[in-house]
Amino acid sequence: MRKLLAAALLLATILCSCNPEITDLVKVTGGTIHGTKTETMAIFKGIPFAAPPVGDLRWKAPQPVVPWEGILETNEFAPAAIQAGNGNYSEDCLYLNVWTPAKTTKDNLPVFVWIYGGGFAGGATSDPLFDGEVFAENGVVYASIPYRLGKLGFMAHPELSAEDPHHVSGNYGILDLVAALQWIHDNISKFGGNPDQVTIFGESAGGIAVSMLCASPLTKGLIAGAISESGGSFGPARPTTYPGENMRLLADAEKDGLGIMADLGCSSLEELRALPADKLMSRGLTPGGGWPIVDGYVIPDDQYKMYEAGNFNDIPVLIGYNSDEGASFSGEKDPQKHIASVQERYGKFADALLEVYPVTETEVPKSARDLMRDAAFGWQTWAWARLQTEHGKSPAYLYYFDQHPVYPEDSPRAGYGSPHGSEMEYVFHKLNPMKSRDEIEKTLEDQMFRYWINFAKYGNPNGEGLPQWNSFSDAKQTMLLKGIESRMIDVPAEDAMWVLDSYFQWRRTPEGAAWAK
Repeated sequence: MRKLLAAALLLATILCSCNPEITDLVKVTGGTIHGTKTETMAIFKGIPFAAPPVGDLRWKAPQPVVPWEGILETNEFAPAAIQAGNGNYSEDCLYLNVWTPAKTTKDNLPVFVWIYGGGFAGGATSDPLFDGEVFAENGVVYASIPYRLGKLGFMAHPELSAEDPHHVSGNYGILDLVAALQWIHDNISKFGGNPDQVTIFGESAGGIAVSMLCASPLTKGLIAGAISESGGSFGPARPTTYPGENMRLLADAEKDGLGIMADLGCSSLEELRALPADKLMSRGLTPGGGWPIVDGYVIPDDQYKMYEAGNFNDIPVLIGYNSDEGASFSGEKDPQKHIASVQERYGKFADALLEVYPVTETEVPKSARDLMRDAAFGWQTWAWARLQTEHGKSPAYLYYFDQHPVYPEDSPRAGYGSPHGSEMEYVFHKLNPMKSRDEIEKTLEDQMFRYWINFAKYGNPNGEGLPQWNSFSDAKQTMLLKGIESRMIDVPAEDAMWVLDSYFQWRRTPEGAAWAK
């Protein structure tokens, strides 16, 4: 635990005062914290929301926060979860951050909660892009929450399942997010936030986590709205995973856990938990390979089936993807190798998909890359919008981000669209300085920031001076986010996505499930 400020007199003053004014001292679950007060907001970084998941708590659900005496300084970000590379990383990583513009605890402001991406293998709340001041300056309480990564966050094992009261293992990172949301529900009113108006938002793995939290029964009553940027998790489970079919069943994940134990030369959980974290890193345990699973508890079932049955948190969602996500993830540049990879993954649907997502004889153009885009992101969000519209009462707002330079025909980048993650600088109102002088870029930055803020405040992105954004049930079903051209359009490549949809539907049949083994 980081250094405590010895200020008993100050503590007595704050605890005895009946003044609801928010200062840089706040009493939360576990004790009193001391943050930073500016003219416009109070900022608290590194607030513990659970016990450190170390030692005997490694690979266990987050436990209640350990109380402290005195006043805990919360002026700096805590270490991020252990991951590959160099940085301020630690297993002791379950600390969240809050920016609040509220003047009193009675302000009841909407709450915006950020979940970072990084393939469930990387990410940190301390990334400067995720600073919350700009949101707080616009009337919302902003929080950023972490979760365990890689195999430390997502390793399943039969012995771990046996010791768990719910007889499951492997979704510790998602349970961290649930614990953080529970902490926010219990404490955010002390920062002037409304616990009944919490909107979660995330990108990539963070957006996928958002979709899981929308489906999980563990978040019932904890979230009122959700934004997923390039996320969604509606593909069926399979033992060998692919983008868009990332989920596995508990039994398959437990087999991997047995292999990890053997590879590390351990014969018991006690030995695994006694290994230093740096040894786990050196053996390649945590940099990747971690992903949430269908465990029957945190994630009860295939999310597509859950939505069909109406088993989800029926809250407004704002969801979408970027026009050239495939540029960030498509691996094959040679047309023949691309065709072979499509055949390997999609089996009897390969020819139909290659017809609607075609290659040329000499290159793998955007039309072919869009298969990766839609399998991993486009179909996921489109299916989510359809399922929510058909089986829920709350609106779904679908977007397609397509802001990018127009490259010359002789450029290697000719024909490229907006890659993965390129929308975030607009959402966080932190445009690259080279772009910020461009009127079109600034227009889109203002639009997206206001759409996101409005959604957090009202569950609806629309506002004065913004292009009208209709919910998915309307005739024009997608908001094109493209500077001064932003407008409602038809779902991009919808005919192709229906072909992809037929593949996912087949994968849920006995024949398709057997083929994927």
